[in-house]
Amino acid sequence: MQKGLLIYLIVMNLIGLAVMAMDKSKARHHVWRIPEKTLFLVSILGGSAGTWAGMYLFHHKTKHWYFVVGMPAILILQICIAVLIWKTHGFGM
Repeated sequence: MQKGLLIYLIVMNLIGLAVMAMDKSKARHHVWRIPEKTLFLVSILGGSAGTWAGMYLFHHKTKHWYFVVGMPAILILQICIAVLIWKTHGFGM
């Protein structure tokens, strides 16, 4: 189960990084954009580190306070939940 979760998180974070790159490219070319709620959904579903990294790697959405605050907040919340689950259930590595 742990291996599956790790693979899931890696994939979601790669997707998070990719959607930020694609949306930045679309913005530069003035074409249809990826909705902001989709970017947040990817983050909430486990891609928060990837989307947050993509913000700064591609200089995308860094002027929007709700991204600058929201993406790291989601990541911190997910880390807190993971630590709580780990301490409660004692999942060893």
